[in-house]
Amino acid sequence: MTNHITASVEFYFRGKKFEASVELDLDQYMLANGKIPDLYPLLAKAINLDFYSYEYEMMQTENICFKQARGLAAGYLNDNTLDIEAFETAWKENLLSEELQEIARQELSIDDLRKHPELKQALLNAYKLGHSD
Repeated sequence: MTNHITASVEFYFRGKKFEASVELDLDQYMLANGKIPDLYPLLAKAINLDFYSYEYEMMQTENICFKQARGLAAGYLNDNTLDIEAFETAWKENLLSEELQEIARQELSIDDLRKHPELKQALLNAYKLGHSD
């Protein structure tokens, strides 16, 4: 998996234009936290804005624009907007499918679990059963 995207924001404060942009390795955040972090602090840090400044408050009123999505993220980018919730869900499902595929390869010598939908469903049900309360 290689999921990257560029997040940026542009705003004016006291007649001065501010632009911040960061390249995000979405896989890194998803593996570490299971979600994409709040991006305003990352954008503020990129242009050395103090989190307790008026400039930071103004930046937070602007929408973050996304572009140059790669990997799974590209399917969730529409008109410079990333559907973060849908991406996070799809990313987790994709990771689970990869893990199930590895189990099928190691334990059952099955190289393509998609060719065995009943088995994939059985593994998925077993996974869900193991994670239910």
